[in-house]
Amino acid sequence: MKKLVSIFMVLTLLLSFAACSDNKNNESSSSAPQQSSNQNSTSSEESNSQNDSSAPTETDSKSLVVYFSWSGNTENVAKSIQSQTDSDIFEIVPSTPYSDDYDTVLDLAQEEQRSNARPAISGSIESIEQYDVIYVGFPNWWGDMPMILYTFFDTYDLSGKTVALFCTSGGSGLSNTVNEVKGLEPNATVTDGLHIGSSSASNPDDAVSEWLNNIGLAK
Repeated sequence: MKKLVSIFMVLTLLLSFAACSDNKNNESSSSAPQQSSNQNSTSSEESNSQNDSSAPTETDSKSLVVYFSWSGNTENVAKSIQSQTDSDIFEIVPSTPYSDDYDTVLDLAQEEQRSNARPAISGSIESIEQYDVIYVGFPNWWGDMPMILYTFFDTYDLSGKTVALFCTSGGSGLSNTVNEVKGLEPNATVTDGLHIGSSSASNPDDAVSEWLNNIGLAK
C-alpha cells in the first residue's frame, strides 16, 4: 500500500513539472510574436520612408520676408506681405540693440552712415539658396536704409533671385534705396519698391495687395 502511495506522489510531481514547463514555453511563445510585430512595423515605416523619398518634390517657388523694424511699423508691413504671399519670415535683430529713445536712435543712425558701419546681426538665415523671392523691408533713416541692412546685403549673395524692397517712413519714401540695392546685388532682379507712410502702416493690407499685383508676385 505504501508503495502505491509513493508511486502516486511521484507521478503527481512529474505531472506538475510538465505543466510548469508548458506554461513557460507558452509565455515565451506569446512574447515572440509581439517582438516580431514591432520589427514588421519598423520595416513598414522604413519602406514608407523610402517610398516618400522617391515621390515627386514640390516645384513651386519659395519666398522669404526679411525685415528690420525699430518702431513696429515695418514689422506690420512685413507680416502683411508674409500673409499674402505665404512666405517664410526673418527679422533682422541687431546684436547690440538700439535705444528706445527716438532722438538717440536718429543720432546713432546718422553716425553709422558717416562711418559706413556694418552693425552685427543676431542670428542667420539657413539655406537662403532655397528661396527664389526675397522681400526686404526697413524704415527709411536719413534718406537711406539703416546700415544694418548693408550688413545683410554684404552677408548674403542674392544672385539669380528676385528682390522686392519695402519701407516705411514719415514721408521720404524709398529715396534711392532701389538703385542702391541694384548696385549691391547686380545679379539679382530688383523690382519696384513699396513705400508706406507711418500713419498707414497699421493697416497696410490693401497697399501691399496692390503692390504685389503690380510687380507680378501676387498669389
